[in-house]
Amino acid sequence: MEDEQDVRTFVVGDVEVLRIVERQGPLVPARRLVPDCGAEVWREHAGELAPRYWEPDRDMAVLAVQTWVVRSGGRTVLVDTGVGRDRERPGSPLFHRQPGDLPGRLRRAGVDPAEVDVVVNTHIHGDHVGWNTHDENGEWAPTFPRATYLLPAPDDRYFGPEGGYAGGARVDDRLLYEDSIAPVHRAGQAVVWEDGYRVDEHLRLEPAPGHTPGSSVLRISSRGEHAVFVGDVLHSPVQILRPGCNSCFCLDPRQAASTRRRVLQRASDEGALVIPAHFSGTGVVEVGAENGGFTLRRWAV
Repeated sequence: MEDEQDVRTFVVGDVEVLRIVERQGPLVPARRLVPDCGAEVWREHAGELAPRYWEPDRDMAVLAVQTWVVRSGGRTVLVDTGVGRDRERPGSPLFHRQPGDLPGRLRRAGVDPAEVDVVVNTHIHGDHVGWNTHDENGEWAPTFPRATYLLPAPDDRYFGPEGGYAGGARVDDRLLYEDSIAPVHRAGQAVVWEDGYRVDEHLRLEPAPGHTPGSSVLRISSRGEHAVFVGDVLHSPVQILRPGCNSCFCLDPRQAASTRRRVLQRASDEGALVIPAHFSGTGVVEVGAENGGFTLRRWAV
């Protein structure tokens, strides 16, 4: 997977958004990532997917690991924090003991980690919470010392000790909670929210369950313009074209598909920019509604 520094900036009304890409490239087999979409679906939409989002020759999905920086109302907000450095993730080879440097990339983009005000975890998966913390003298400590970390309550329960670390099915779930979530709680920097959370006058968190119990979206509304960070409601543009297709990571497939359709319909109605966690290419898209489905209206940025 290619490692590249990719910083792009755009605005939504009075809100500025920076995209910080840590890694981008062919990551997993396409039909392993989205098993509900057969080979014929990818071939049918090859003109829209290849080569930025799908490598047909190897049948690989092209993805990004990235963090979004949102500057709103004088505050700096991070949306998801990637994989982290030197994490023990034995069940996830792509995340296991990785040498990433999100803080360094943020600094090179003009964002001081010490000045981050809010960290939004759209959900609690290893590639969304990893840089919540860093190794400080052999202990995990918050990477962003003055930030409030916003955690969706259903995920905090499910992936934490109350839920038996997601029922104990994967060792990674216990490890990621203990190294990336529990230290934030101990530091008194966690705010656990449920049913919705107003970050400021432009930013609001809303539940979008299915991928995980607490999967959420962050909406921007400013001066009549709209955008929505959808986390892992979408992994690939093929899921816009075929919204009934879930990723292999969706814990409640029926609910995930229903949420996806609802989020896409509202984005189409509002003309909102859709900003998924892992889209490569430009990473930002406008969607249209057509014949009961959705289209890739325009790649933005």
